[in-house]
Amino acid sequence: MEDVTGDGVAERRERLMEALRVHGGHYAELSRRFAAWLGLHSTDATAVLEIAAAEERGTPLSPARLSERIPLSTGATTALLNRLEAAGHITRVREHTDRRVITLRSGGHIQERADEFFGPLARRLDATMAHYPPELLERFEAFMADLNATMDTHLTEEGTPARRSPRTR
Repeated sequence: MEDVTGDGVAERRERLMEALRVHGGHYAELSRRFAAWLGLHSTDATAVLEIAAAEERGTPLSPARLSERIPLSTGATTALLNRLEAAGHITRVREHTDRRVITLRSGGHIQERADEFFGPLARRLDATMAHYPPELLERFEAFMADLNATMDTHLTEEGTPARRSPRTR
């Protein structure tokens, strides 16, 4: 990235993007370790976390919404949900007035296990963020929302290359 103004903004942006890449790597490694700790495949653990997080936000997921969040085909999502339900990690319930609507709920033990695993990190992150004024955190939240919206747009645009496996030619 070229800094035509000479004020170091391009270098700062580059350092920030590198820090976000490192953060993404840490997040992926935490997810991998959580999956191993639960004895689940990483995709299954990611699905369980997505379901539990949506419940915590008060916006439980449907199978279709889950397949968008972790991008899987409808068939792969059904197979994943069958595995998770058989293991007692999730339930599919018809709690909507429209009985065709299925809501995904995590098993009670999942939230307990997630709290046990992620609790120490959450406390450390809270302590770190406590050093920053609320106004800065609000600006950073807006910044992250803008970055995520930009990435969402890029990923949904027609013509954006899909993820390919090494075997795909």
